[in-house]
Amino acid sequence: MQANPGTVTIESVLFDALCKTGAVSTSNAIDPKKVQLMRAARTDKGVHASCNLVSLKMICQDEKIVEKLNAVLPQQIRVWGYVETQRNFHAKNKCDSRIYEYLMPSYALKQLEPNKEWTVEPQSDKDIQIATEDRTLTRYMKPTNSIKLLAYRVDQDRFSKFKQAMHMFKGTHNFHNYTIARSFKDQAANRFIIDINVDDPVIIEGMEWISVKLHGQSFMLHQIRKMISMAMLCTRTGTPLTLLPKTFDSAKINIPKAPALGLLLDRPIFKLYNNRMQSIEHRKIIDFDQYKNAIETFKKESIYSKIIEQESQEKVWVLFDTFLMTIDSHVEKDYKFFNKDGIIPEDSILSTKYSVSNPSPNTLD
Repeated sequence: MQANPGTVTIESVLFDALCKTGAVSTSNAIDPKKVQLMRAARTDKGVHASCNLVSLKMICQDEKIVEKLNAVLPQQIRVWGYVETQRNFHAKNKCDSRIYEYLMPSYALKQLEPNKEWTVEPQSDKDIQIATEDRTLTRYMKPTNSIKLLAYRVDQDRFSKFKQAMHMFKGTHNFHNYTIARSFKDQAANRFIIDINVDDPVIIEGMEWISVKLHGQSFMLHQIRKMISMAMLCTRTGTPLTLLPKTFDSAKINIPKAPALGLLLDRPIFKLYNNRMQSIEHRKIIDFDQYKNAIETFKKESIYSKIIEQESQEKVWVLFDTFLMTIDSHVEKDYKFFNKDGIIPEDSILSTKYSVSNPSPNTLD
C-alpha cells in the first residue's frame, strides 16, 4: 500500500472507491492530498496485508458507507470499519509499532542438499535456473520432487532450533546486515523488536507450514526477509546459533533474502493513542479485534490461499524450493559464514561504502 502516481495500487483503488461512494467530495477527488490521505504502514509490491489503517478527512454521514465501499472494491481489498479520531490524527505518525507475519513451508528447514546434478541447458520447462550474482555463469537443476516436499514434516529438534534462532532477534540490535545502504555506525540501523512468536506447524492443503509473527517498532527494507533467512539457513546448514549475535557486530556480510511471497502485514498498533483515548469521554480506540473473525477468514481465503497457490503451481518454479536450491549451490562460495563453527571468515566480510571503516552519511527512511 503506497502512493505511486500513474500506477494502480491498493491506495489508489481505495481512494477511487471513497470518491465513488461519496466519502470524499467531488471537489477533493482530484488528489488524495486534499483529504490528507495517509497510510499507517507502507507495503511494497508482493507484500500482502490483512490489516492496515488510513487516515483522511472523510464524509461519514452514511451509516452504510463500509457496505458501499466493499461493494465497489475488488474482492481482495476489504474495508473492516472506521472510527472518528482527533483532528490532528496522522496514521503513520501515531502508529507506534507494527506486527508482520511470515508464512513458510516447513521443508525450508530440511537438511542442506549439496552436490545436485547441474546441466548447461534446461532439460524441461520446470528446471530451475541457478546463476552467479554477476550472471556470468548459469546452470540448471531439476526441482525437488513435489511429493517429497508435500510429505516433509519438520522434526522437533529442527523446529526448536529455528524457534530459538528467531527469539534471538528480540530486543534492541544493530540490524545493518539485515537491510541495504546502512552502515554499522548509522543509528537508524538500531531497531527494537518487541516480540516474536513462532507457531507450531500446521497442515494446509497437504503441506506443512510455519507462521512467524514479528512485532517491532519499525522495520527496514528487507529486514524481516533477511531475519527469516538467517534463522532458516542456520537450521538448514547445521550452523551453531553462536553465529547470529555476530551478525549484529560491525563486520559487513551478505545475508540472502527469503522469498517475499510469505510476508504480510498483520496489523499496525496504536497503543499510545488508544491509551490516551480511553481517558477521554466519547472517544473510540482503534480496535482491529472487533473484526477478528472476518479478518481471519479473509487471511485464509485471500492471503494464505494465494501464497499456497503460488508456491504449488506445477508449471511455475516453486519459489521456496528455487530459493533453497540457489542458496544450497552458493553456501560454500558466497555464504561461508554458514558453517559448523559459527564463525564469519575474513573472505565473507564485504568492503563497501557502508562498511564500518567508511560509513556513509546517507541513509534510507
